Amino acid sequence: MDLTGSLTLPAAGVSFLLAAAVIGVVGTRLAGVVDQIADRTGIGEAVAGAVLMGGATSLPGLVVSVVAAAEGNASLAVGNAVGGIAVQTTFIVVADLAYRRENLEHAAASLGNIFNCLLLLVLLAVVVVGASVPDVAVLGVSPVTALLIFLYLYGTVLVGRVEREPMWKPKVTSETRQDTPDPAATEASLRRMLGRFAILAVAVGGAGYLVARSGLSLVEETGVSGTVVGTFATSIATSLPELVTSIAAVRAGALTLAVGGIVGGNAFDLLFIAAADIAYRPGAVYTALTDADVFVLGWAMLLVGILGAGLVRREREGIGFEGVGVLLTYVLGLVVVTQLPGA
Repeated sequence: MDLTGSLTLPAAGVSFLLAAAVIGVVGTRLAGVVDQIADRTGIGEAVAGAVLMGGATSLPGLVVSVVAAAEGNASLAVGNAVGGIAVQTTFIVVADLAYRRENLEHAAASLGNIFNCLLLLVLLAVVVVGASVPDVAVLGVSPVTALLIFLYLYGTVLVGRVEREPMWKPKVTSETRQDTPDPAATEASLRRMLGRFAILAVAVGGAGYLVARSGLSLVEETGVSGTVVGTFATSIATSLPELVTSIAAVRAGALTLAVGGIVGGNAFDLLFIAAADIAYRPGAVYTALTDADVFVLGWAMLLVGILGAGLVRREREGIGFEGVGVLLTYVLGLVVVTQLPGA
């Protein structure tokens, strides 16, 4: 099915903006629903943020990467996934600015969030390794994809384990905000909560398909590389749920959920690449990556590493060294991407 020729440049622009608006509006409602589910089930905000909110808000990006890969555009598929990780990590700093009290990473101290940062670094490293090894595929799928899926699933199990049975705990200070269930949520109907969650997830996923179509058309009509379109356009549009849900969670006082939704969602975003490899028919998607794509992978690792350091250091006031570091690294990375060969 040819998607790239189905939209003119003006139509692609309009579709892109409309889909981004739908993603942003629907995303505002997800934070409240997931917070209620976390309280009702007792699984905790860090796990709910990583699995439920992270997975649901990541659906638009997943659709974009799969559709792009099916059309043979490996750079757009991977650039969209990894660019989303970069911008979503930066959104934590935006949420920190919206909180305007103590440092968000300090207040939302959670071993689960720290572990998710480490898991994400491991998954990004696996993709870099995949881009460096020979093109080996079984039924068109690279063994690296199986490794990515296994590590994500095993890592998710470990996140829940370290939350339930921590070997150490962050120091509780006057700025720390504990994850305490809302009594009203624990008595509400779980079936109704899950139904609302499913409807919202389907809505953002459908909007993601429109972003995919418009993104492919932008590559076709403008001649700009898939890496640039994925990093600048589709990744930001499909990441809007993470921005609005994190700000909504912060304003509702669910600070661990705000950080966990982004950090855990970023780990889920790496599965976009696994799904893209399955959809990409010419061979392993990893070996089709350009030098610009590998740069974006390293850039995302740097951003996640800075954030992880901030979660451990836990400065008390302002956005901290990690906030400044993430903002500067993100902006400089965008500048570098546009200057790389083939951009």
